Amino acid sequence: MTMTSKDVIAVLGPADETLVAEVIATGATQAELAEAFGWASNDEALIGEGRPLPTGRVAALVDLLSSDEEEPE
Repeated sequence: MTMTSKDVIAVLGPADETLVAEVIATGATQAELAEAFGWASNDEALIGEGRPLPTGRVAALVDLLSSDEEEPE
């Protein structure tokens, strides 16, 4: 099922409309977004747990979320 902007905001919190649209355009699920958000927020902890690195849509979302964090405000 395609996520709505409400679904994205439920995971990310307040977010830029462009980012929300880009996340929705990936076709990812809310669970994939939540996993990607965890990786983008604290990858060292997940690696320490022995989790495999993200792939597919989750990896694309991690890249998207990480690039958004690096932009100046």
